[in-house]
Amino acid sequence: MGYYDDHSPGRQKEQKGNRGGFFLASIVGAILGAMLVVISIPSLSNQGFLSYNVQPNQSPTAGTNNQEGAIHRQIGYDVNTDITAAIDKAADAVVGINNIQTTNFWSDGENAEAAGTGSGVIYKKSGDKAYVVTNQHVVEGATQLEVTLNDGTKIPAKLLGGDIWTDLAVLEIDAGHVTKVAEFGNSDTLKMGEPVMAIGNPLGTTFSGSVTQGIISGINRTIPVDINMDGLIDWQAEVLQTDAAINPGNSGGALVNIAGQVIGINSMKIAQEAVEGIGLSIPINYAYPIINDLEQHGAVRRPYMGVDLKSVSEIPGYYQEEALKLPREVTYGVALRQVVPNSPAQQAGLKELDVIVEMDGEKIEDVIALRKHLYQKKKIGDQMEVKFYREGKLMETTMKLGQDQS
Repeated sequence: MGYYDDHSPGRQKEQKGNRGGFFLASIVGAILGAMLVVISIPSLSNQGFLSYNVQPNQSPTAGTNNQEGAIHRQIGYDVNTDITAAIDKAADAVVGINNIQTTNFWSDGENAEAAGTGSGVIYKKSGDKAYVVTNQHVVEGATQLEVTLNDGTKIPAKLLGGDIWTDLAVLEIDAGHVTKVAEFGNSDTLKMGEPVMAIGNPLGTTFSGSVTQGIISGINRTIPVDINMDGLIDWQAEVLQTDAAINPGNSGGALVNIAGQVIGINSMKIAQEAVEGIGLSIPINYAYPIINDLEQHGAVRRPYMGVDLKSVSEIPGYYQEEALKLPREVTYGVALRQVVPNSPAQQAGLKELDVIVEMDGEKIEDVIALRKHLYQKKKIGDQMEVKFYREGKLMETTMKLGQDQS
């Protein structure tokens, strides 16, 4: 019917010879393949591809399918790495935080709604109480606060205090279900490129306990912050930069080093269409004294002058000359819009419309520079040398700093 079939003895002998050669080649190929598997897989760690410990099982099994001598081994992967060990150490100390707000004046507890969610870190357990650090913006405006542990247990939380300048807050919870407390590391010793992991609850409980990995991308970054939302910069936040993904809901969570220690409190990210991988975290060494003050006193104890301030650079040139009487070459400094009665500033002789240009020999460019000098270099009760302009004349005074009672 048109197909070719050669039944000649020579042809049959040739086919038998081909089958025998094919069978022998299969056996040799299988043996060489098995040897390559056993030899080459452990070498991956030497090439930098995997840090896993790759080991065959102890019991090899004899080959089947008529391939005598072939050896099949099952490969077992040990995925315990420094990263997984760090997460195991820190993850249970990271919690979710629900900011609950009533919907209207007549709302009761049953009608309250979660206005937002964030993350927090359990950093201390003392007696029957445990303490959680988070961001101030996570708890702002809450009528009730609720902490969700890693196992899903929900615990009512009490706000001990918050600080808008550092965006930190401290909560107190019942310690009955708390099994893990975070260990703080040393953020001053961090190096560029050091591996870090962010742990938190992006987008709420659906992704609770999420872990993202990255590196330290920048140290000692300063980010302008408009605290009262008036369009003017009030503060320069000091932060760590990382490319570990930080998303809404991660705020207040932990930035962890390879030792499983918390070295930062995740706070914000640069959210622009052209920007990718710029997350920001409050260094733990900077945060620690703030956390301690909030826990112990409900507020951060800072030096107090008792003045209302405005940067000269924000004042039109006409008023710099007519109202402040500044020399034309003086285009910097901080004008006093108000001096609180009986405050350290008034006791030092300062008055409204005075312009501070120097503190303790340090040039004061603007309000941010004044606040940084006051909050970071001075303590309550310290003496501070102040140079200022009044009616066009440069003057000096000494101020003893107090404590803000508000």
